[in-house]
Amino acid sequence: MRVAYYSPLPPSRSGIADYSALLLPALAKRVDVVVAHRGRFRRDPKADVYLYHVGNDPAEHGWIVEALRRRPGLVVLHEFVLHHLVSGITLARGDVDGYLAALERDAGLVGRLLGHAVVDDRIKPLWETRPQDFPLAREVLDLAAGLIVHSRYAEEHARATGYTGPVWRIPMPAWPVPAVEPAPVEGDPLIGCFGHVNESKRVPQLLAAFERLHRRIPAARLLLVGSVSPRLGELDPPAGVLREEYVPEERLWALLAACDVSVSLRFPTMGETSAAAVRALSLGKPLVVSDVGWFSELPDDVAIKVPVGVGETEALEAALERAAASPAMGEAALRLAETEHRLDRVADLYAAAFAAAVAPSRAA
Repeated sequence: MRVAYYSPLPPSRSGIADYSALLLPALAKRVDVVVAHRGRFRRDPKADVYLYHVGNDPAEHGWIVEALRRRPGLVVLHEFVLHHLVSGITLARGDVDGYLAALERDAGLVGRLLGHAVVDDRIKPLWETRPQDFPLAREVLDLAAGLIVHSRYAEEHARATGYTGPVWRIPMPAWPVPAVEPAPVEGDPLIGCFGHVNESKRVPQLLAAFERLHRRIPAARLLLVGSVSPRLGELDPPAGVLREEYVPEERLWALLAACDVSVSLRFPTMGETSAAAVRALSLGKPLVVSDVGWFSELPDDVAIKVPVGVGETEALEAALERAAASPAMGEAALRLAETEHRLDRVADLYAAAFAAAVAPSRAA
C-alpha cells in the first residue's frame, strides 16, 4: 500500500512535526510512505491513501489544508478546534469572505455577524476570547474521507458537528526513552510543567497552588519549561519556581526524568492530546491534569484530574502533593505507555485504518 503523507516535520518546532518524526519510521515498515515536500501538493497516481495531519497552527498546516482541498483524503485531526488555523489562512491573508463563510458554516447568521464585528474591530478577536465556541472545523470535516483522532472527545465532537464518515481512534504513540541522566535540579518534590506557556495552561492557578504548597514544604520546587505567549503577559512566579525557555530534545528528556510529577493543565481545551503528558508516561511519571477533554480519559491510576473553576487552586495543591508521593501511580503510568501507547501498536492501527479506507474503493 502506498501512502502520500502530509505533515510538518523537523526542524519545525511543531509538536506534530515531532509526532510524525516518531511515527514515520514505524509506518515505513508496514506501508510505502511518500512524504510530501512542505508547501507543495503533488498528485501521486500510485498512492492508495492521502494522509493529512491537521493542527491549529496556520504557519505549519495552512499548506496542508490547501493540499486537502485539491485532493481529499484521510485526516489526522490533532485538535478539534481549528479557529486559529482558519483565521490564519483566511483573515490574516486578507480573505475576509473566507473567514465569514467559515463562521457562518459553524453558527449561521449569528456567526457571520460576529465575524463582521471582529473585522470592524468592534469586538475582540474570537480566536482569543471564544475559539471553543466556534471550532471552524466543518470544511476540514467535509473534505475528510475518514478521520483519525486520539480521543473519544474529538470523535464525539466531530460526530456532533455532523461528520458521518469513518473514524479511527488511535492513541498518540509514546516516545522511546533515550539514555539520558536526570538533570541535576533540586526539589523535594520536583514538579514539572512542560510546553508552550499560554493562557489556556492555567498557569496563574498552578502558581497559586504551588505557592501554598511551598509554604508548607519549603524544599518543593516547580520547574516551568517553555516559551511564554505574549498574550499571557509577564509571569510573576513565587519563590521556589525555576524557569527555562524552549529547550532542545535531550535537555527536555533530562528535565522530565528529574521530576517527581508532571502537570498538564488545560482550559479551555481545543480537543488536543498532550505530547508532554505522553512523554511523562514513558518515563513513569504521575500526572496532574485538568478534568477536561482527552485528559479526562486518562486512567485514574495514572492521573489525578482537577476540576476547573471554584476550588481549583486548593484541589491542585492537594493533587500535587499526593501525586509526588505515589510511586504506584508512576508504575501505572509506565504500564500504560508500554501497552496502550506502544509505538508498534499505534503503527499497526494506522496500517489497519489505511486498509479499511482503501477496501471499499478496491472492491468497487
